Amino acid sequence: MKKILFFVFTLISIQSFSQKTENIFLITSDGLRWQDVFAGADSAIIFNKVFTPDSAEIVKEFWDKSAQNRREILMPFLWKTLTKEGQIYGNRWKGNFMDVDNIYRFSYPGYNELLTGFADVEINSNDKNYNKNVTVLEYLNKQPKFKGKVAAFSTWDVFPYIINDKRSGIPVNSGRELVEGKLSPKQELLNEIQLLAPHAKAERHDFITYFQAKEYVALNKPKVMFISFDDTDGYAHAGKYKEYLQSAHAFDKYLSDLWNYCQSQPEYKDKTTFIITTDHGRGDRDKSEWTSHGQRIRDAAQIWMAVIGPDTPATGEIATKQNLFQNQIAKTLADLLGYNFENGKEIGKEIESVK
Repeated sequence: MKKILFFVFTLISIQSFSQKTENIFLITSDGLRWQDVFAGADSAIIFNKVFTPDSAEIVKEFWDKSAQNRREILMPFLWKTLTKEGQIYGNRWKGNFMDVDNIYRFSYPGYNELLTGFADVEINSNDKNYNKNVTVLEYLNKQPKFKGKVAAFSTWDVFPYIINDKRSGIPVNSGRELVEGKLSPKQELLNEIQLLAPHAKAERHDFITYFQAKEYVALNKPKVMFISFDDTDGYAHAGKYKEYLQSAHAFDKYLSDLWNYCQSQPEYKDKTTFIITTDHGRGDRDKSEWTSHGQRIRDAAQIWMAVIGPDTPATGEIATKQNLFQNQIAKTLADLLGYNFENGKEIGKEIESVK
């Protein structure tokens, strides 16, 4: 019996010792369709004068007859770096399915599912109500190793309520909030830009969210960071495909810049995992539905996820026949850090293939 116990403890010790992830960045682009991620610009929308009235410029920028070329043009970091060093899930054309479990298929229910690991049927609106559920961010912030080392930046201004910043104690900068406290020159400039620049389609421009988040990382070196962008969803709802594609392309640039920054810092280099995903899908079968999501649009349940980090095998685009769910991401995130996330609910299991 002692030999068996010794063997078990040895295996656990070896696994713990071999696990390299010390930091996690969870990054989302609201409502970014898997169809555009895996095939680039959609011919049925980019050549549709209703959604792309002045298409010449955007066709020149993002169109190619080859779907593989189009996706690399739209999101070069995702397809030229991440898929060589990490994994991407959700290409339904190859039988690899990923879905939301919640029945509502819009933002608050999606982000709750993403961060808490379960679909709460009582969360059925985007209203600014404080989330009674404990997120994986709050759970980690309670661990001694991560206390005060968890933060969130978002374009959408509902995240203080989703993350429940009052209860969790996690700093959440969202929407038109300025960064407060003792500010660096960059933070002061970004605050000024936010105050003086024309309003964005969403609460603020994604680029302000990104650079404020990056400066926070540079100054505070958080170990768990959640960053959420919104321009893709805002422009899709407005039926502006040109701006939607440009926002997806900018999102990819933010990912590339942040990954390269982390790889240049001793606190993060070869110790950091990025999990990249979205909160919901959008319509596809009827191209007029690409602007929408919600309960009545079946395709809105369809999402995708990408992972890159020192513990994630470089298996690239996953073509395994399977169906993963958004509710599995929270436990997977904690598992990569060596923690068993629980919040009193029946939550999704970790995705074992990411490590």
